[in-house]
Amino acid sequence: MKKVRVFPLPSEALPQAEVMLVVDVIRATSTAVMFLEAGAQALWLTAGLEPARALKQNGELLAGEVGGLRPEGFDFGNSPREAALAELTGRTVIHATTNGTKAAHKAAGAAREVLLASLLNAPAATQLAGRLGSDVAILCAGKEGQVGMDDLYTAGVLAQGLLAEGFEPVGDGVQMALHLAQKPALPVLKASEAALALVHEGLGQDVDFCAQLGLSERVPRLLERRGAALVFA
Repeated sequence: MKKVRVFPLPSEALPQAEVMLVVDVIRATSTAVMFLEAGAQALWLTAGLEPARALKQNGELLAGEVGGLRPEGFDFGNSPREAALAELTGRTVIHATTNGTKAAHKAAGAAREVLLASLLNAPAATQLAGRLGSDVAILCAGKEGQVGMDDLYTAGVLAQGLLAEGFEPVGDGVQMALHLAQKPALPVLKASEAALALVHEGLGQDVDFCAQLGLSERVPRLLERRGAALVFA
């Protein structure tokens, strides 16, 4: 049986899965997709800012956020709109965020294949996940230890795609996500704590950008570890 599960938060002891889709729709996984769209050859995800700074040695670019804002000395914030406008052909981006990149590190210890998913690449991400394994888990990053409605909604959209490919839903997490995903994307995302925090910082346009479905066919896939970084391409 092909099965799909949803984990609303990255717990200390995640169950093993063949494939894990990591979701931080506002904004880390959305931004990661757009970095690849802009031509980046690789994304190095670190769990914190200092490991990211330490890895920059040969012209890599730094991207990240603290409280939603670009850290001092970083080349980019964590904005998918900003990433979409960049020219990154052949460049490597080192990416560190509060929630999403940490969740990716959790997933790397629990799955054979790790993919980064958002609404922007949801159709492509579900298709690739379905090809890579019959046991797919969707891991929501949440917001600072709390369940994020925006991530759970996106997990529901991803689960809908997998159900269309013959996967069976397993557990209450996926049922909650599927129920939420019956609603239009933008109102749900705008009501989330992550969105409200961005609006407070004057970055509300990023929420509208993140709510677009199927804008990209790029699916960041974990290739290897490099020191404190996970290498996606």
